[in-house]
Amino acid sequence: MGALFASPGRTVSAGVVLLILIVVIAGAVTGQPIRIDHAYATVIMRWVHVVCGIMWIGLLWYLNFVQVPTMPKIQPVESRTALTKFITPAVLWWFRYAALATVITGLLVAAMNRYIVEALTLRPGFIMIGVGMWMALVMAFNVWFIIWPNQQKILGLVEATAEEKAAAAPRALYASRFNTMFSIGMLYCMLAQQNAPI
Repeated sequence: MGALFASPGRTVSAGVVLLILIVVIAGAVTGQPIRIDHAYATVIMRWVHVVCGIMWIGLLWYLNFVQVPTMPKIQPVESRTALTKFITPAVLWWFRYAALATVITGLLVAAMNRYIVEALTLRPGFIMIGVGMWMALVMAFNVWFIIWPNQQKILGLVEATAEEKAAAAPRALYASRFNTMFSIGMLYCMLAQQNAPI
């Protein structure tokens, strides 16, 4: 059992196997086995979208509610090295690619359900999901083009003067806090569309 939990990859693989068993057993018990068709493919894509979104927003909230507020409390400053050299770059890698995967899978869900144009043009009946999609696109833009370039300077991953690093810190922080603020409305819009199309 210990080997199963020795790495995140094995744990996630075990989770997928468990999910497949649940789906197969539920189908057998109810007498309604899963049919692999467009509707089921859409369910799978929505599930992948939600998993990616949990990773993205989970890391966003971790950064804003745990790591960033805790950093100034770590004294002496030299004790922060493990975070700045190893943990934060890894968090930001997963953060960036979770944002990208969330956007791509979300657009695929909208395309598979044939409402992508209606949502992005904010037509009646698709306003909430459309607003949520636009908010997510703005947030992903911030991740890739504001937060990440500035974090690279702060963490010393790219050449930057002391002045450039000092200027990068508030830019990254404010873009991250903006995304945290936007995430609240974005998540509401995504969920509201399911129950009360507007």
